Amino acid sequence: MTQPPLVFTIDAVCPVTGARAGRIATRHGEIPTPVFMPVGTQATVKAMAPFELEEIGARIILGNTYHLHLRPGGELVRDAGGLHSFMSWRRPILTDSGGFQVFSLASLGRISDDGVACRSHIDGSEHFMSPEWSMATQLQLGSDIAMCFDQCAPFPCTREQAEEAERRTALWAGRSKRAHERGAADAPHQALFGIVQGSVYEDLRLRSASELIPMDFPGYAVGGLSVGEPTDEMYRILDALKPVLPESKPRYLMGVGRPDNLVEGVARGIDMFDCVLPTRNGRNGTLLTSRGPINIKSKRYERDFAPIDPDCDCYACRNFTRAYVRHLYRAGEILAMRLCSWHNLRFLVRLGERMREAILNGSFPRFSAEFLARYASPEGDALPEDRS
Repeated sequence: MTQPPLVFTIDAVCPVTGARAGRIATRHGEIPTPVFMPVGTQATVKAMAPFELEEIGARIILGNTYHLHLRPGGELVRDAGGLHSFMSWRRPILTDSGGFQVFSLASLGRISDDGVACRSHIDGSEHFMSPEWSMATQLQLGSDIAMCFDQCAPFPCTREQAEEAERRTALWAGRSKRAHERGAADAPHQALFGIVQGSVYEDLRLRSASELIPMDFPGYAVGGLSVGEPTDEMYRILDALKPVLPESKPRYLMGVGRPDNLVEGVARGIDMFDCVLPTRNGRNGTLLTSRGPINIKSKRYERDFAPIDPDCDCYACRNFTRAYVRHLYRAGEILAMRLCSWHNLRFLVRLGERMREAILNGSFPRFSAEFLARYASPEGDALPEDRS
């Protein structure tokens, strides 16, 4: 019997919240869950070398299909031996579908049921993105997990706009699945996830799930959240989907990277997260700590000789002080952005590890309550919103 490209095993479930600790087995290694996945948009996680990502405990990273299509091109990556070989990353990779660019670059494109005609944000050249294009490109990239081509509705949007995006997402999911099956020989290790859409309209979310579940994808993502809606709306949608999405398959909340959102998401049965927040905010001097985010460029850290976060075990926290990192920023040193990105990534990867441990030993309700109380403490600064 042929081994499936992805096998998900649930090791423990919190009886109070339903939080899950599991393992996703892929050809390039096992992924313990809950897991935060660093984003490597252009075949690199900004400011980080692959061996450094391994050191911080990253078990899987992301690549961006649209950006890699524009440069260097899917065929080139395929000829280089696939994305793993091209970027020298030995562990699993997930590629998004390009569907989020339909949302983020909407002003550059025209959407129809056939696909999206758009112009490159780099040179203005014309491109056509469709489910078949997305599957062909992701098969060339050779990722372990590919995503269906979908349409993400903006927030706010009318019910009619959300309904149209949900309808098109279901249509494109079927085409994605058929195209992926036709090309499976090119990357037999690759699993394809479906994406639930529907904006903040609960009935549309449930409709989307009901249309995708019979397609029997190896995993399901929740897309179209963290696009500007209030946090309570995100949690309401996750609460509605929690009893509906298949328990035996991994659940992925796309584009979410705030630490409190991760904890609340895991409490609602989510297994996987990704976001550019840790690296983008790190480059701008915003650091995640167990007592809330801080802006290291603030003058109040000028003579602060404590680690970035006394509770963190990352390289930056083990070796440097807040005062030193602030000095690096003021001096315009690249090391400042590297250390802050390093810390933020480790903070979120470690948060996934700590939540997994808490689920396994039965202490997740206490862990989540204590973490959220500390994270909301007065020491923290405002954390900028972000989305991959």
